[in-house]
Parts: sequence; structure tokens; C-alpha cells
Amino acid sequence: MDRFVDTADLHQIWQVIQMSIKEHALNIGNAEQLAVVAAAFVLALFMAPPFRRGVSWLSRRRGDDDWLARTGDTVSGLALPIIWLCLQWISGVVAEQADWPRHLLTITVSLLTAWIVIRLAASLIREPAIAKAVSITAWTVAALNILGLLDPTIMLLDDLALHMGQLRISVLTVIKGVIALGVLVWAAMLMARVTEQRISSLTNLTPSVRVLLTKLVKIVLVTVAVVVAISSVGIDLTAFAVFGGALGVGIGLGLQKSVANLISGVLILLDKSVKPGDVIEAGGTYGQVKSLGGRYASVITRDGVEHLIPNEELISQRVSNWSYSSNEVRLRLPVGVSYSADVRKAMQLMHDAANEVDRVLAQPPAAVLIKGFGDSSVDLELRFWIDDPMNGLANVKSAILLKIWDKFQEQNIEIPFPQRDMHIKTTMPSQNAD
Repeated sequence: MDRFVDTADLHQIWQVIQMSIKEHALNIGNAEQLAVVAAAFVLALFMAPPFRRGVSWLSRRRGDDDWLARTGDTVSGLALPIIWLCLQWISGVVAEQADWPRHLLTITVSLLTAWIVIRLAASLIREPAIAKAVSITAWTVAALNILGLLDPTIMLLDDLALHMGQLRISVLTVIKGVIALGVLVWAAMLMARVTEQRISSLTNLTPSVRVLLTKLVKIVLVTVAVVVAISSVGIDLTAFAVFGGALGVGIGLGLQKSVANLISGVLILLDKSVKPGDVIEAGGTYGQVKSLGGRYASVITRDGVEHLIPNEELISQRVSNWSYSSNEVRLRLPVGVSYSADVRKAMQLMHDAANEVDRVLAQPPAAVLIKGFGDSSVDLELRFWIDDPMNGLANVKSAILLKIWDKFQEQNIEIPFPQRDMHIKTTMPSQNAD
């Protein structure tokens, strides 16, 4: 009967395991690399606290709510892996120049890089889908590099190519282009936000000019990012000249309204007819302009409803700008008093009521006029000025009318209402003669 387990086979397997341990785990080169990794980690632990203090001091010089402070907080949280990565990268360069073993150093650098990229994606990228895509990409690259499959994978992706004349587009080229485009556009938008903050602080520029400069800077930065991303992967831009022209014609025909709104927005910013902060009335919508975008203007009403009015409508339709050249606005309040009332006294009471409301301006002064003699009342009109139409019109009218009511009640001045006298005529029944 044969034995279930052959001791000779077990001995041979044990010898193979011992040889593998001696070649890898007990290898002097690997031990030295592990020692370098451990030493770099310990050194990073000591360097991380002063690094955090320095970053915090530099980033908070402009305040706690600034974007630089938030970026500094993110970098401070990654102080240990950043310093560790720098030390491992330096040790890897030294090992490469000295022709020393560096396999474990490369693995450590890959893992640290993936760790930092994933943490940055989670903290800086607000869109969850994009942050998840960046995290998966970073871990995939790190895993392929650790397994030694990164170079074969790159070669395989480069072989999967499409030839269009002299233009060669491979899967690797597309991946590189997408990554470069994402990074460059993100950097362009970050620079655009920084520039927008700097332009907003220039008080000598009008709001419309600041908005126009901000939009132009954003368009230029994004355009440069796209061009640089395409050029960085080795694609000749002249190859897209004919295709781009045809695509441009198609887009122009299909996006006529969008292009019209974009051009209208630029014209509005140039002629300063509507600016952020203005109080306008357009298409039955009354409110304050919150922002001017590439396609529409955001107008917030007193009810808190935000209306998105296309820029083309602000050009082609009549728009009432209550604060175009001045914030001063004259309002009118019609009031009727009885024919039996003292009209002069009623006019004085209306004038006093307007002056008792804080929002009514003393100059130009309020005025009360007789507009006519109605069927049931003497028609008066109160005219007064305010300089804050963005705070509402109905509320200030209500406050004045309430004071007028109180004063009329105190002085027994009657506010009439329509009355009709009805006369009923009766006829005597006729008597038939006998």
C-alpha cells in the first residue's frame, strides 16, 4: 500500500520554499531596501509636524476662509505620506544611479503615490464620480506597477491603434489625453477661481467689467488647457482642421440660440446696461440681478425665486433697470378722501406720513398733488423717493399707507368708498271705469 504523503516530495517542497526565502526575503539587497523604507518612514515622522506648522502658517496669512487656507489644510493632512514619498523618490534615484537593487523602493513609491492621489481626489474633487474614477485609476496603475505588468500593459494599449491617414490614435493616446485634459482643465478652473477673486477685489473696475474679465480669463484658460492636452499626447492639431471646420458649422447651426445668448451676454457686459446688483424688470419679472452667465442672467425676486432669463431676451426686449444710472426711484401712492374732508389737511398728513418712514429720502422731498375729482372722492397722489429698490417696493408702500390710515383715523378724515343711491318708483294701479 502506497503512502498517502511522500516524505521525499515534502522535503523537496520545503527546499524550494527555503531557496525562495533566501533569494527574496533573506536577500541582502531586499533587506537593505526594507531598511531604507523604514528609515525614510521614521524620518518622515519627525519632519511631518514642522511641515504641518509651516504649511498652516503660509496658507492662513490671508484668512481662515480663503481657498489657500483650505488647500493648506488638505496638504497638512497629507504631510506624512508626502514627505515619505519625497524621501523614497530620492532614495530610488540614488539607487538607480548607483545601480543598486530598487524593486521594493519602486513598490513603495507606487503605493505612496496612489495613496496621495486618492486622498487628494477625495478632498479636492467635489464630484463623487470623478473622485472615484481618479481613485480607481491610481490604484490600478499602482497594482500593475507592483506586479511588473505596467510596461506590458502600456505596450498592449499602444498597439491597439486606429490609423486615419498619417494620424495614429491608440488606446494609450486616448487614455493619456483624457488624463491630461482632466488635470489641465482642473488646473485651469482653479486658476480661474483665483483670478476671479483677484479681479473681484479691484474696486476701481465696474461690476460688469469684472464679470467680463472673469469670463474671458476662464475661456482662455480652458482653451489653452484643451490645446495643450491634445498637443501633449503627440497629436498634430492641423490634422483636425477640416474636421473641426465641419464640426464647427454643424454646431453653429444646431446651437444658434446658445451662441446668440453668449454674444448677447458679452454685449451686455460691454455696454453695462445690466450689471450684477441692478434691480430690473423684464418680462414681468422684478428682482435683483445676482449674476451674469454665458447663457443667462440670474434674477432673484423678493419671494426668493431665482429666474434664469436668457441674455438674448435682455437685448431684444424692453427691460426696466431701476438702478441703471442711479438707485434713486420715485414711487406713487394714490389716496382718495371724502368731499367733506379738509383736503389741505389730508395732503399735509400724507406728507408727514411719508417723512416718518426711514427708507423715504428727504431730498428730493416728497410731494402730494390733487389728481382730480372722482365720483366718490377727491383723488390725491403721494410721490416720494427711495434709494434702495433692491429692498422691495411693496413693503415701503405698505408702511406709508399704514401711517396714512392712522393719521386719517386720528383726524377723522374719511376715506370714501363707492356708493350708489337707489330710487324706487311706484305707479298707482289704474281703475277701469264701470
